Amino acid sequence: MSEFPVLQALDRFAAALKGYAAARGKSQLYNETITHAYFFLIRERMARTRATEWYEFALANGDLLLWKGGILSRYYQEGTLQSDLARSVFLFPDKCG
Repeated sequence: MSEFPVLQALDRFAAALKGYAAARGKSQLYNETITHAYFFLIRERMARTRATEWYEFALANGDLLLWKGGILSRYYQEGTLQSDLARSVFLFPDKCG
């Protein structure tokens, strides 16, 4: 995220994640919406915290490290994140407040 322009970094990250899933026979588990949402949440937090070490970042951003009931549940309905559409394209958040 800090080595490449944002869209190039996103493309490289998504491609690597898709490749990882495919190599393990789990291509169907890749989710474009989750990938993009976490990418931009992490990028924002990196800019805000200016942490230089992983443990500093993790300590300041524990909500990003929870899976079930984590940060995305604030922005998305569960059905949205589990949809085939969310797996194939980025969907904007569908939860308000």
